[in-house]
Amino acid sequence: MQAMARALTADDIIPLIATLTPTERARLVRLITPCESTDAVIYRSEAPGSDEFSVEEEPLAWDAGGWENVV
Repeated sequence: MQAMARALTADDIIPLIATLTPTERARLVRLITPCESTDAVIYRSEAPGSDEFSVEEEPLAWDAGGWENVV
């Protein structure tokens, strides 16, 4: 019976990537990068940053300014 291969780590793969030509590196990046670049994809992969949401006391204050002259 054949033993299961151990899972590769980034440390295992980086030396292999270092030997690629620039063209092949670009191809690899295209292959591993998701085709859709929507906010949903980004939010699934990363948590929101601490500066992403406003901490103002009046969260809707930005919406109130500049409408005085609109008829």
